[in-house]
Amino acid sequence: MNRSRRAVLLGTLAALALGATACGSSASSSNPLGGGSSAAASGAGSTAGGGSGGTVVVGSANFPENVLLGSIYSQALKAKGVNVEEKFNIGSREVIYGQLQSGNLTVLPEYNGSLLAYLDAKNTAVTTQDVNAALAKALPSSLAVLDSSPAEDKDSLSVAQETADKYNLKSISDLAAKAGEFTIGGPPEFKSRREQQFKDVYGLTFKEWKPTADTTANALKDGSIQVGNVFTTDPKIVQYKLVALSDPKNVFGAQNITPLVNKAGLDATATAALNAVSAKLDTAGLTGLMKRVSVDKEDPSTVAKDWLKANGLA
Repeated sequence: MNRSRRAVLLGTLAALALGATACGSSASSSNPLGGGSSAAASGAGSTAGGGSGGTVVVGSANFPENVLLGSIYSQALKAKGVNVEEKFNIGSREVIYGQLQSGNLTVLPEYNGSLLAYLDAKNTAVTTQDVNAALAKALPSSLAVLDSSPAEDKDSLSVAQETADKYNLKSISDLAAKAGEFTIGGPPEFKSRREQQFKDVYGLTFKEWKPTADTTANALKDGSIQVGNVFTTDPKIVQYKLVALSDPKNVFGAQNITPLVNKAGLDATATAALNAVSAKLDTAGLTGLMKRVSVDKEDPSTVAKDWLKANGLA
């Protein structure tokens, strides 16, 4: 199930399960914790890493990208002397969110837009700033998001490198002059969800819509479509030399990779280490890492170690 469909389902569940616990909190627009990284540790103990026995428990969902991100968080914390326990491949958000609330987990790699949809299915925030501000209000007081990274795993309109070069395509806006000659592909429901939105926001009317589903990147490579809906960290973007067009008008809402934490389990050292990861992690870099994990079949912990070392965080 793609991330958009998961967000709708999870949001419905959350409205029932978490409506009673969500509470508001003040926050600046640039920092959802409202007061810098120390805000996340305001309730933490004095031991390194906080939490029971001074151990930070880093969890992950049960898909390769989230396991990789969990390993990056874990090793970044260890590099700062924090005691860490890893609990990866746990399951879906319904399972791991409850474990974070209970304190059985301390840190999770999250996607801010999907997390907001889980907590508040009716919220319409789309920018990183607005999504994080909404999260600060929707999360229970025991939880917080730290700094969001520029890296996003989100829907995109992507094209082959040759198409981008030929028509000077850098953003979705640039498609306006050629959309009438292009065939677009994506999941079967993509047309019903997005056709009118692309017309209204970007003035795009495509020649044809094809339901390409999981073969979208392959269809871009072989030329059977010219534009495709591909997730921005799909390793095939690197493998097939695709170009994910920028989305200046935010048709696709923010999906920034963001640490979600149980505040009582972190001290300032751990918080700073996680924020340092977010400052360095971008979409292109993560896509390259995911190629190593998903295509080249390298061990996620090794890939994480290499990235941390290359970015001065090991």
